[in-house]
Amino acid sequence: MLQYIGAQTVHIVGDGVGWDIPPNSSVSYTNWASGKTFIVGDILVFNFMTNQHDLLRVPKSSYDACSKDNAIGSAITTGPANITLDSAGEHYYICTFGSHCQVGQKLAITVSGTPGVNPPTSSPPTTPATPSPTSTQPDACAPTPSSAPNAGGPSPSATPPPAGTPYPPPPDSSSTSVFASLLLVLLLSIGAAIVI
Repeated sequence: MLQYIGAQTVHIVGDGVGWDIPPNSSVSYTNWASGKTFIVGDILVFNFMTNQHDLLRVPKSSYDACSKDNAIGSAITTGPANITLDSAGEHYYICTFGSHCQVGQKLAITVSGTPGVNPPTSSPPTTPATPSPTSTQPDACAPTPSSAPNAGGPSPSATPPPAGTPYPPPPDSSSTSVFASLLLVLLLSIGAAIVI
């Protein structure tokens, strides 16, 4: 039997504030991130208005200095931006518009571990029978991101919101992705049972 244990969490950066100059300096994003757990595979949604802010992943030294130096990837200038966390460790993001970073529009998070996929496990069959799936519920399989992440850097969302739409909710999971994930688990379960 093959088991998938893992689910991505979508984090709306800054909650209702979005990705903006925080009202209480950098304390806002520090407070927002505290107590949250970020795991490889999670998605950060940076809600911001195009041409008012941007998003750039940088190393710690550039984060501390509010500098574009040694950027990891390219700046995203179209909001909102969805970032898939693809590596464990420290991740640093800044806004490069004017002095936005210097007045607190920057985020530092610690990403841990790899989403859990247990290796295939087998148990001796009690009777020679056609295996059945472990679950018929699509909810049993978490959807996976539909595009490859950009080396831990930002990746723009497919379509920006209409002008004047301030912080749209994150996109819903795709039924196609859920179905494909369920089908893949079913096929791998059948294949593993046949091998046994």
